[in-house]
Amino acid sequence: MPKDHATMEDSNRSSNPDIHSLSDAGRRRWLCGGLSALGAGLLGPALAACGAPGPRAFSTRGALGFQSVPPSRADTIVVPPGYVAQVIASWGEPVGIAGQMPPFKPDASNTAEDQALQLGMHHDGIHYYPLDGSRRGLLAMNHEYTDDGLLHPDGMQPWTPEKVRKSQAAHGVSVIEVERLPDGRWQMVRPSRYARRITVHTPIAIAGPAAGHPLMRTAADPLGERVLGTLNNCASGRTPWGTYLTGEENFIGYFSGPKTPDEHARRWGLRPGSWYRWHEHDERFDAEKHPHEPNRFGWIVEIDPLDPTSTPVKRTALGRAAHEGAWVAVTRDGRAVVYSGEDARFEYIYKFVSRDPIRPGGARANRELLDHGTLYVARFDADGRGRWLPLLHGTGPLTVAHGFADQGEVLIKTRQAADLLGATKMDRPEWLAIDPLSGEVYCTLTNNSRRGQPGHPDVDAANTRAGNVMGHIIRWKEAGDFDATSFTWDHLVLAGDPANERPEARGNILGDLFACPDGIAFDSRGVLWIQTDAHASQLHRGEFARFGNNQLLACDVATGEVRRFLTGPVNCEITGLTFTPDLRTMFLNVQHPGESPSDRSDPADPTRYSRWPDGGRPRSSTVVVRRADGGVIGT
Repeated sequence: MPKDHATMEDSNRSSNPDIHSLSDAGRRRWLCGGLSALGAGLLGPALAACGAPGPRAFSTRGALGFQSVPPSRADTIVVPPGYVAQVIASWGEPVGIAGQMPPFKPDASNTAEDQALQLGMHHDGIHYYPLDGSRRGLLAMNHEYTDDGLLHPDGMQPWTPEKVRKSQAAHGVSVIEVERLPDGRWQMVRPSRYARRITVHTPIAIAGPAAGHPLMRTAADPLGERVLGTLNNCASGRTPWGTYLTGEENFIGYFSGPKTPDEHARRWGLRPGSWYRWHEHDERFDAEKHPHEPNRFGWIVEIDPLDPTSTPVKRTALGRAAHEGAWVAVTRDGRAVVYSGEDARFEYIYKFVSRDPIRPGGARANRELLDHGTLYVARFDADGRGRWLPLLHGTGPLTVAHGFADQGEVLIKTRQAADLLGATKMDRPEWLAIDPLSGEVYCTLTNNSRRGQPGHPDVDAANTRAGNVMGHIIRWKEAGDFDATSFTWDHLVLAGDPANERPEARGNILGDLFACPDGIAFDSRGVLWIQTDAHASQLHRGEFARFGNNQLLACDVATGEVRRFLTGPVNCEITGLTFTPDLRTMFLNVQHPGESPSDRSDPADPTRYSRWPDGGRPRSSTVVVRRADGGVIGT
């Protein structure tokens, strides 16, 4: 997605306070509260209430047992001594549908029909689903967006219906089968009965309170119950009942709006024209002609990777937002709690609590679980505490008088509802992760260069990060169980480089330096893995001069130590981390290697910045990392 500072969405004009104006300088601490010793899962955690800040006694944590790698500018993957990295699934490789496996053409001349059968572009969130333990399984992965300068031999000149269809086919989700060979290497299994592509043209059901709502109806779908496709799929979550949750992130950039958008359209950043220009050849993305079509995007989509015949579902009870992704915890009585944020300046953090407990029986038994429950938005207070504010029709200002006819409209207009409730405006909340040992929830706030700038929300003097280009990680502890309506919070770390002149860019990292934290994930040992996404226009210059390429780091949250584990090729983002159950194989995604500072490559010179991974035009790819001796990753 276009994500440089000039193009990131900034649509929140509410007067809500922001986290910096509420933050006390004393809120940054490494250890606080009281924790129960827990196993490696999220089911049924016996969590103690988090009280006032204080020292914390941790159960056994996974120590960092690898040699840190230095910053790198090399066009390759760098891992610690004793580790090996292997590329297994690159953009354009056939996913493995029997009888339909067109090979990738290095000159990008594959057709739209080919692309609909191949791995999409710009891999992002990813999860492993075991078929045979840690030896064989499925990978479900997102394809966030396209670089049309790489996708087509001649880029966007001319721009044609075929190129629009190919771009749409390169979006969405792939499901592939993978297996470990006797020598430890991994490979795709092709053909596979599980292999699947979900694109912008795949029929997807709409479920929950907004299904059938008048604001969801279109000429093509007068019932408002089925939409074609999902797009800008960013981060992802794996549910305890075995499904895959994918977020539709910056969806609004695919639509061209009217010259004078109404209040609803303005709140979502809709404007004339679009980066992708789909509306020129696919009328559905012309919001002036089809004003309800954008309302059908921005949802969490649930997919069953084990059933390639199943229909994906947009779960409207979880709210509409520029969803980065969704992550699931479980209450003591077995209900699902889904945390999410939206990757846009000054937007919000949410959680959904299901009405009903998770049932035995996997995806089929829980196919309506996420359609009933309560959605909340977070407010972070200055004393280090916070509250979850319910987005329920008829509660407080969420009434007909304020433009909400019913609960469906509250969810379609989630941002407006959160504005009225006084939620806290955040610095681009992206990935979240739930600590399997403590139950604490962590969220990356990647950056926000407009923080504290004229005409934008200010910061307070005690916790100033004006011009926040470095980002930070926040965490909170629910007051009791995951369904609690209050919590305590602090900052895990402020990213930056202490050698920078500007105080707001120095950070307070204990260990190896990084900027722009994006993806995060815990392994079952309780190690927090941090992935970075500094933009190509930032890397290697100014305040970013000493970070090198984007990277993967490990953090021991018990001590605060951060250690660099991997660096990626030129101008890539490191994203999409998942493990096999035995922790002996790590899968991650390298997105947009060779990214242009303008976000779109020159078709006449596609390899200008990178030739990774195979010497030709750069290709987003899934990478397997393992120890050469077969041991547990990170030990």
